[in-house]
Amino acid sequence: MNIILIFLLLCYNITGGLLPDPNLPGSFFVQMAIAYATGFIVPCYFPFYVYKAFGLEKMKFHAFKGVFLFLLLPYILFVLTFAVTNDLNKAKDLLVLPVAYALWVIYTLGKAIRHKYHNTFHSYDSREEITVLLFSLTPWVGLPIIDFLNLGQAVEASVTNTGFLLLLGLHVKRHIRQLREEHQKLIDSEQRLMNWNTSLQKEVAKRTKELERINEQKTTTFVNLAHETKTPLTLINNYLEEYISKNGTSDEMNIIKRNMDKLSHDIINFFDLERFNKGMVVYNHDLVSNFSEILKDALILFREFGKKRKIEIHGKVEDDVYLKADPVAIIRVVNNLIENAIKFSNDDCIIEVVLQTQDDQVFFSVKDCGIGIPPEMHKKVFEPYYQIANLKRNTQGMGLGLPIVKKVVDDLNGEVKLESDPKMGPGTTITVALKKHVLAIGEEVLAINQSKKPLAPMPDVGIKENVYDATKPAILVVEDNTAMVNYLIKKLSECYNVFAALNGNDALKKIKTLPVLPDLIISDVMMDKVDGYTFVRILSNDPSYSHIPFIFLSAKSTRDDKLQGLRLGAIDFIQKPFSFQELAGKISSILAHAGKQKRAVLSSALNALAGPDNTRLRSTTDDFEKNCKLYHLTTREKDIAKLICEGYKYKEIGDTLFISERTVTKHVQNIFEKVDVSNKIELINRLEG
Repeated sequence: MNIILIFLLLCYNITGGLLPDPNLPGSFFVQMAIAYATGFIVPCYFPFYVYKAFGLEKMKFHAFKGVFLFLLLPYILFVLTFAVTNDLNKAKDLLVLPVAYALWVIYTLGKAIRHKYHNTFHSYDSREEITVLLFSLTPWVGLPIIDFLNLGQAVEASVTNTGFLLLLGLHVKRHIRQLREEHQKLIDSEQRLMNWNTSLQKEVAKRTKELERINEQKTTTFVNLAHETKTPLTLINNYLEEYISKNGTSDEMNIIKRNMDKLSHDIINFFDLERFNKGMVVYNHDLVSNFSEILKDALILFREFGKKRKIEIHGKVEDDVYLKADPVAIIRVVNNLIENAIKFSNDDCIIEVVLQTQDDQVFFSVKDCGIGIPPEMHKKVFEPYYQIANLKRNTQGMGLGLPIVKKVVDDLNGEVKLESDPKMGPGTTITVALKKHVLAIGEEVLAINQSKKPLAPMPDVGIKENVYDATKPAILVVEDNTAMVNYLIKKLSECYNVFAALNGNDALKKIKTLPVLPDLIISDVMMDKVDGYTFVRILSNDPSYSHIPFIFLSAKSTRDDKLQGLRLGAIDFIQKPFSFQELAGKISSILAHAGKQKRAVLSSALNALAGPDNTRLRSTTDDFEKNCKLYHLTTREKDIAKLICEGYKYKEIGDTLFISERTVTKHVQNIFEKVDVSNKIELINRLEG
């Protein structure tokens, strides 16, 4: 806008100063038309300029309509009159209209200024701006008046240019003031932002400190709790060993002892890791250890243990390898690495353990025969409590073995290297590099006797299922801990046929090979390959299995976990640790309820088949029930007998009750023996007579 104003001002001064001039091209008419044109155009622009630049809302009509009607249109009439009459004075008579309009514009300008500044009229800045606007704009708007009165070019140029300079000065000052205000606002905003950032940083620091304090309290509470368990664990373990030495061992005692040792092992790992994290001294590395002897002793123990899964441990151990390290720390490294290798290896394979030196370095490596660890997880497995989901086993610990190894090795300024990639092939190799110690003459080597068993012994991996009994309901147990599976099989097999699988994937395969469909499924949630939630979701989508009642038995204990299990269709969600009496009561109740439902459906179907003659059917049914009780038929046998009486074939009975035809045949043989008959006709007469 300022550029346009300056351009118009230049045009006005040039044309007003030069024209008319006989030495310039163009006739007198053309030169005067151009000179008067600039004198009209500049006043036409000023209403628009003050409307936009100074926000004078009252000037809107003149900015967009008035100047065209009362300035440009009279100018066109002025030019036409001058062209026709060739008399400039007659043409000037037409300037009466622009002169009157100029007075109107000046009056409106005053009103516009008063309207804008009515609330700030008494301030110095406002009065200064009002005065300058009036003195600077009035001459320009009144140009037609000056031309009409023939006041001369000098007066016209002096008055208008003075007004322009005043207007320009006012606009520059106003612009500078706006810049200063915006700059101050920017400074204030920046200050507020800095204050906000400072407050935010303080709040974040305060919250972080609070969270650290809460976390420290939780950790301390957990450590104290774990510490308090060490004494009772020690007492229980000692009394248990004393009892075993006096009275001998048994399967139950072995399970208790094995799980006690595992719990003690996890507690020790937890304590060591927390002491490492707090910067406490855990081991005395001023001692000298014989790495070779420690590893040889460990291999003897672990080889015996690996035989249960047909795992061979091949050891290549260099003699007289010494380290400046606490022997207990070296034992922890050896036991954790070999124990992990056994845990995550497949059955019937070979684990390679190597100890060798090269220059001043000692290299200890363990290579397992498991599925391997993806490269993106190599760093994560050394983080505390991290566990690879697809490697979950029933011997899974707390995820502290490898972090303990890493802490010990770092404490000795050594290095741990992991090599594994399932895409390239199975197996994982973990190598520990430590600085070799040269034994000085007379230097003492601390002798540490290892326990006669590994720190966390591996449980038996076999599942001991009982022989199928067609007279008992069937239960499928899906649990990845073999000790828990065998416990449930032993306790439940007195009343039920108990089948077992170690994960959801195995269960999906096994359920298709069972002699009878399970009457109930009990499943863990956290399992390898296919977890419990996925397992029940797959079964619920299969019409052949969707009717089977389902119970979750899991260590997961949050409300969301339970709700998720129930939403998937489970009858109940029992949390570990649990009471077996409670579990047995729920199983009995669920199976009894399921039996009632089956009998109700069967009775409804039979009543529907009987049609109007249902009185006789009820009488027959009553006799049938009494006779079944008389001959001590089980619930399943009663259902089969009822279908035989209705003329169903063995295959149709199996389809109706979701059991195999072979199972139906075996039940029928038992029914014949109890009722003392040899064929269906005799059975029907005996039960319905």
